[in-house]
Amino acid sequence: MSTRSARTRGPGTITAVIALSGIVVSLMQTLVVPIIPQLPHLLDASASNASWVVTATLLAAAVVTPIAGRLGDMYGKRRVVIVSLLALIVGSLVCAVSDSLVPVIVGRALQGLATGVIPVGISVLRDELPAARVGGAVSLVSATLGVGGAIGLPVSAALVQNADWHVLFWLSAALGVVCLLLVTWLLSESPNLSPGRFDAPGAVGLAGGLVLALLPVTKGGDWGWASGTTLGLFAAGVVVLVLWGWYETRVPQPLVDLRVTVRRPVLFTNLASVLVGFAMYAMSLTLPQLLQSPEATGYGLGQSILAAGLALAPGGLVMMALSPVSARITARYGARTSLLTGIAVIGIGYGAGLLLMGQVWQIVLTSMIISAGVGIAYAAMPALIMDAVPVTETASANGINALMRSIGTSTASAVMAAILANMTMRLGSTQLPTEGGFRMTYVVAVLATVAGLLLTLAIPRTRATSSQRGTPATRNATPAQTEAPVTANRH
Repeated sequence: MSTRSARTRGPGTITAVIALSGIVVSLMQTLVVPIIPQLPHLLDASASNASWVVTATLLAAAVVTPIAGRLGDMYGKRRVVIVSLLALIVGSLVCAVSDSLVPVIVGRALQGLATGVIPVGISVLRDELPAARVGGAVSLVSATLGVGGAIGLPVSAALVQNADWHVLFWLSAALGVVCLLLVTWLLSESPNLSPGRFDAPGAVGLAGGLVLALLPVTKGGDWGWASGTTLGLFAAGVVVLVLWGWYETRVPQPLVDLRVTVRRPVLFTNLASVLVGFAMYAMSLTLPQLLQSPEATGYGLGQSILAAGLALAPGGLVMMALSPVSARITARYGARTSLLTGIAVIGIGYGAGLLLMGQVWQIVLTSMIISAGVGIAYAAMPALIMDAVPVTETASANGINALMRSIGTSTASAVMAAILANMTMRLGSTQLPTEGGFRMTYVVAVLATVAGLLLTLAIPRTRATSSQRGTPATRNATPAQTEAPVTANRH
């Protein structure tokens, strides 16, 4: 641990600063949701082009997380957090002063680049906090991935209903400045660095492959899933990522150490993360639409955007409240059990949702159950990752894990949109999803949780590691030492 940091700033202060920064960064995901229907008019663009305001943020977030993690391991995690927050501030200001499409897309991409704050911040906690405090702090910061999105919807909806839409971006810029000042003032640089040469070709290859692969996932609904553009880009993305993987195994200092990534605990945790990200974002897409559907459909609840956001806001509070529960489960039974518990609760929530669709309070209850599971699962994943990788690679490993969750959310966006677009009814001159369409999204989410459970069961079962027991034995361990608990304690 950094002794100078321990003397000057308490663990609670460090955790609070990183958690606040995580909430502000994750808020960017839902910041523009209330104005999506108005974006074509506001930006004088077609609906298809206006959707890039959302797509740019998702793509930038997916690309930046593994790169930010590696830069944090090499050049300092505090430095990367500061640069990430600067990107958020600049992006917010660009959007705040713009009324045309291209500048807003650029600004939203810059906001997405700030997503690296969360995985890098989690690694700061491992470096700076006493081992006994790491589990609870990591759980809390992990939960901010969902909390920011949950509270962002009602806050942005309230602002849009009472002020000009540019206020959304002035607010995000102001919050970014607050976080930047707190980080600059209260955080010290981590002493755990992995010096070397940055793998620029690897970064370009990974970024290019991810953009080519994820772009057709997020835009396939507009382009057509069987169109040449969609299939061609996806195939190109696969080819580029395969070549990138081949290259990464042959350079002495790769951007991503694939030998660590394919270790069984890391590999299956990352695969399960895709499914958890899918299940989390599915809720964010389907429940607001169900709440806002007209009562004339026979199933809709006729709520306003603001009312729908307020109905889902308790879910974010539940995520935050249950993150310490995940830490306790991890401390007693291991992070694998925490992840299993969280995914199971998510599945129960969607299963209950199939029966609870007729009243607003039922949707609120469904949201809270699913959010409880997400909070427990999100808190467990970094613990699994950090117990399986060397301390000098925690930021890059957490970045890859965050990338897996981003892939899950992007996939959920495409799958749920496709389901709801293909199971519709006509109400007057408007096409709306059917009740059966919403039920199908619940069923797909349940299937995703089942797959997540199976992948989690493939993670080796371990006894409580040092970080889970609260002892500092592996804080500065070598790669061989940190790998030993994973392989030696299998049942």
